[in-house]
Amino acid sequence: MSADRELRVETVIDAVPDRVWSLLTDFSQMAQWSPELVRMVPLKPGGLRVGQAYLGINRRKVVVWPTRSVVAVLEPGRTLAWDTRSSGARWIWELSAEGAGTRVVHRRPVPTALTAISRAFAPLFLGGSEGHADELEQGMAATVARLKVSAEST
Repeated sequence: MSADRELRVETVIDAVPDRVWSLLTDFSQMAQWSPELVRMVPLKPGGLRVGQAYLGINRRKVVVWPTRSVVAVLEPGRTLAWDTRSSGARWIWELSAEGAGTRVVHRRPVPTALTAISRAFAPLFLGGSEGHADELEQGMAATVARLKVSAEST
């Protein structure tokens, strides 16, 4: 499989879309759910909006690295997407009502190509680009599962 393939995970959460959206857009909680993300810090004042830049601090075992992401799509209650400039990936969260719950689709396409930095970094520090893509997809599944537990726990 290719490292720049679209990664995708989805589930149905037994909570209304507004509840799921409020958790999803509280980036201070994202690190609790994601196996790779340590922290997401806004780089500009003004809160969550299209154009807002975030510094992501990521880790895999002993390797720690920063990423810079910019919010590209923000449709409250429906879609949140950011472009990670350091990798060339777009991270997308899509919510839709399903019965009394919420269908959550989490995707990571690579619209153009992985960046040269990403293609060099992953083989040197993350065990290879394709292997890291597999890990990312597993991490996305863990993140979605943890979001589900959080949303359904209240």
